[in-house]
This record gives sequence, structure tokens and C-alpha cells, in this order.
Amino acid sequence: MIRFSAIALTAALASTSVFAQSMDVIKNGTREGFMGPDDKFTGTAYIEPVFSNEPPFAVNGGKVTFLPGARSNWHTHPAGQVLVVTDGAGWVQEEGQQKQLMEPGDVVWCPPGVKHWHGATDTTAVTHIAIQQIENNENVTWMEPVTDEQYVGDAP
Repeated sequence: MIRFSAIALTAALASTSVFAQSMDVIKNGTREGFMGPDDKFTGTAYIEPVFSNEPPFAVNGGKVTFLPGARSNWHTHPAGQVLVVTDGAGWVQEEGQQKQLMEPGDVVWCPPGVKHWHGATDTTAVTHIAIQQIENNENVTWMEPVTDEQYVGDAP
């Protein structure tokens, strides 16, 4: 019985699915970006996919650049979201809370189901990497636009 288990383990480790994997380098500028659609963003937002939901991962990520005054609609994520700010300065706000300034090096964790928005300030652009886990084939639930009054109110 022990000999059979050792043979089975050796066969499993030697299978092509275990050893056939290798690194894949996707060169910067080779991923096709797109403008954020008007039904999900106010102002100019450019989205460049960074990585997609490919097994074994259940996450995707994108680099998003918001020009001054641009922001996402209110939205939630079924499994949460992480934002890693890489350039500029922007705002992020959880519903019912004061908006907060986000700057390069800041990491924002938004828990599952928390309604929020994020984007540039009214005078500066911001770029961040957004990482979302996939749950039931969904990573975001889009809601209504952030009004101009909501956007400029309660400046940090």
C-alpha cells in the first residue's frame, strides 16, 4: 500500500500539469486600454488591464488614470477591492463617511459590499492599480453617479 502511494505521488509530481508552467512576461504598452464608459464614470478615466481572471487566480487588476474632476460612480465589490495609488492625488469615499485624500504609495482596502467611489481631485490627476477578487463571476456592482455636490463636498 505504501509503495502504491509513493508511485502515485511520483507520477503526480512528474505530470505535465505540475512542471509545464513557466513565467509569462507581458510587456508594458501591449495591453489594450480603453476609456471608462459614461455609464460608470464621470469625466475622463483611462483603464488599462494589468491582469485578468486566469486560473488559478480569482482576481483581476487594472491601472486606472483619472484626469482632474473624473471619478467612478458609486459601486460595491462582492469580495472587496484594493487600490494601490501610483501617481498623482485623488479622493476616495465610503458612503456616509468623509472623503479621504489618496497619494502615491497609499493602499486603500474596501471591504466586500461597502458602497464607495474613487477618482481624481478637482485639480489633480490620479493613477492607481485596482485589484478585485471575483465572486460568482462578478467583481463589481455599479450604481448611480457621484453628484457634483457629493464630489466637491467635505474636502479633506
